[in-house]
Amino acid sequence: QVQLVESGGGLVQPGGSLRLSCAASGSIGVINNMGWYRQGPGKQRELVAVITSGRRTNYADSVKGRFTISRDDAKNTVNLQINSLRPEDTAVYYCNAQITPRDHWIPRDYWGQGTQVTVSS
Repeated sequence: QVQLVESGGGLVQPGGSLRLSCAASGSIGVINNMGWYRQGPGKQRELVAVITSGRRTNYADSVKGRFTISRDDAKNTVNLQINSLRPEDTAVYYCNAQITPRDHWIPRDYWGQGTQVTVSS
């Protein structure tokens, strides 16, 4: 059993910053890509940022220069530093990881439960 648990969401004023964290736990064999998605009110879930096991990163155009994704493989965590927040960043942010469980051979996608980020004055 593999679980992803996010933390760090909250209410912040425009221009503010937050740091989201996600920890993977359980029967973990190999972690490949890790990333963050978000789903705003009335919108579809969209990719925010992804980081590969080789530390290559990719960002949605709307967050480039403001968001930074990082990972700590020793702790099985992925973080998202969010700066210069805008009201349109308001969404539930979900952690995602491609993990091959221990004693398995096929990777699968795992998701966290989501953490709310609200940007409002």
